Amino acid sequence: MKYLPIPNKLFIENRKRFSGRLKPKSMAIFNANDEMPRSGDGNFPFRQNADLFWLSGIDQEQTILVLFPDAPVAAYKEILFLRQTNEKIAIWEGHKYTVEEARLASGINTIMWLDEFNNVVPMLMHHAETCYLNTNENDRAVIEVPYRDLRFAREWQSRFPVHHFERSAPILRDLRAVKLPEEIKLMQKACDITGGAFNRVLNFVTPGVMEYEIEAEITHEFLCQRATGHAYSPIIASGYSACVLHYTENNKAANEGEVILMDFGAEYANYAADLTRSIPANGVFTKRQKEVYNAVLRVMKAATKMLIVGNTIDKFNAEVGKCMEDELIGLGLLSKAEVKKQNPDAPLYKKYFMHGTAHHLGLDVHDFGDRYQPMKAGMVFTCEPGIYIPDEKLGIRLENDILLTEKGPVDLMGDIPLEANDIEKIMK
Repeated sequence: MKYLPIPNKLFIENRKRFSGRLKPKSMAIFNANDEMPRSGDGNFPFRQNADLFWLSGIDQEQTILVLFPDAPVAAYKEILFLRQTNEKIAIWEGHKYTVEEARLASGINTIMWLDEFNNVVPMLMHHAETCYLNTNENDRAVIEVPYRDLRFAREWQSRFPVHHFERSAPILRDLRAVKLPEEIKLMQKACDITGGAFNRVLNFVTPGVMEYEIEAEITHEFLCQRATGHAYSPIIASGYSACVLHYTENNKAANEGEVILMDFGAEYANYAADLTRSIPANGVFTKRQKEVYNAVLRVMKAATKMLIVGNTIDKFNAEVGKCMEDELIGLGLLSKAEVKKQNPDAPLYKKYFMHGTAHHLGLDVHDFGDRYQPMKAGMVFTCEPGIYIPDEKLGIRLENDILLTEKGPVDLMGDIPLEANDIEKIMK
């Protein structure tokens, strides 16, 4: 791992919070993510299962975590099963956790090798009444591949057909959404690294630069600051491409007079940042570009104030929509008469602003959380309004990451240039 060690008190506390939600005599089992094939004999870079990492801090493939708070033997209340290394693995793949390193990283005392799992855990199942199994219940997920936790759940239910099974996901959805102070520090670090990359870009961009050259500058800064890399595929979209919401080709030139929309974020210690900025390729916005930019910025500032404890995403998006409606009228893209007659279930602003304004952020860029429950202190949301005008080959989106507190929203990206005049000043 490139990131610095994380104090294991975070993972000890996370396990305590999770275990406190289990039914009596319950066991919970979590598997590492699969090592996904990329080509004939190569894999994609390994990325740990977010739930297992949140509970253990272990960032290694072929890992299983077992939690059994009411285990008959104290040593079996928490067990971490790891892939045992050997001389060949050490030569071909490098270092793997030792027992002591795993104890230090996780705060778990009982560390066993993976080949001991089938000797220990089936025996413990005879002392459990309920088993909690983990599956991906992110409501944005489209599951087409039977991933490791899912395969394990099917196998385990077949092996123990008369046990009672429960889902870990509803508990984790509630707990993971509220970040502990140590998690906020890690997310702030990801945001700071992202800000450093944006400042680097401001001093790099000139007309004619290729989108992939900008991406390369961002990647360089991320890796120099210990980020794993990008938290998601970066969007570097100039001109008309900025109107394509998930444009990731990043293979065109940013021409004179165009605005470049950049949506990127660093991943640090598996925690994501998520930033969007829109800058002029030549360093100076046209009058129209600045009008649209400042309209989006006003919506963003208003929306940030709405990210408060007790609000819900649905209500938040509806209120932001009203702000956007007014701005689009001011820009001449909508008329008051049209808006007055619109179908409230299909508001006209959606033609120019077709996505939501906020999503949970954390170990996943679209993090685990219940969008229908009231917002709580400790949650982190993106705030990302945009206006997209294909006929003008202009797309503007602005995005910062916002921490909710009892005293109001805190912008984790407040030090990253945002005002149009500040961006022009830096680029000059």
